[in-house]
Amino acid sequence: MLHDSLDPFLAHIRRCNTAIVPGARRRITAGNRSFGLADPRVFDAMTAFGYAHGGEFHLPDGSALQPLGEKLAALGLFRPHDELFDVFDTDNRVIGRIDRGALPLLGCTAAGVHLNGLVETPDGFSLWMGHRAQNKRLDPGKLDHLAAGGICTGLSPMEALIKEAGEEAAIPPALAAQASPVATLRYAMERPEGLRQDTLFCYDLVLPRSFTPQPVDGEVAFFELMPLERVFEIVRDTDDIKFNVNLVLIDLFLRRGLFSPQETAELRQALGQ
Repeated sequence: MLHDSLDPFLAHIRRCNTAIVPGARRRITAGNRSFGLADPRVFDAMTAFGYAHGGEFHLPDGSALQPLGEKLAALGLFRPHDELFDVFDTDNRVIGRIDRGALPLLGCTAAGVHLNGLVETPDGFSLWMGHRAQNKRLDPGKLDHLAAGGICTGLSPMEALIKEAGEEAAIPPALAAQASPVATLRYAMERPEGLRQDTLFCYDLVLPRSFTPQPVDGEVAFFELMPLERVFEIVRDTDDIKFNVNLVLIDLFLRRGLFSPQETAELRQALGQ
């Protein structure tokens, strides 16, 4: 095996599952549907907007969500991303939409896609890794997947994957569409921006050796092709990779047989699989 202890891998998983729910947060409903947990930083604003009801916050319906996000951004409570994301109730039904930057403050669930860009070489599999731009607001300069991003309003996971693959790495749509869904991961994490309750739809794509990804939208400074064993060592020995990318990579290592059966069972349990 390529390692002596599971502790570094379990530590990455624990770091993505630090949330105490509900903690000091208050439940939010829209109509009769529960959809989030408000951060204490928005309590005064939500009360001023007339949404406080008996220790909770209540919006008339889902159509109030987008205007709510605009009001919270105008107060400087979050920096808008100018991307609308669907808001889901606790039964996983879409009830409205809001700027993605508001999701952690309101404790809403969010979904994203992550692409393992694999290349088969005579020495085994390698993985394309992106070096995040230094001006990224989240984890600047860290290693990232070939393509990853949130699922905007109205897109399916595969449609979001094709969009992100083209925008971030110049992967043609027909090639990106060959990606295979391999895992769905979930975590609940305390972050400076609030509560991250994320669902990650993970894909594998085996790319031709002749293909070289190119940064397009500036989110990635450059790409580097690394042997899978080298990526394994970086996950094991460092914190150089964006926090949630570690989870997707651990799943990849499990599927590639880099752990013993007993270790695999322990890590899968930790990942909630």
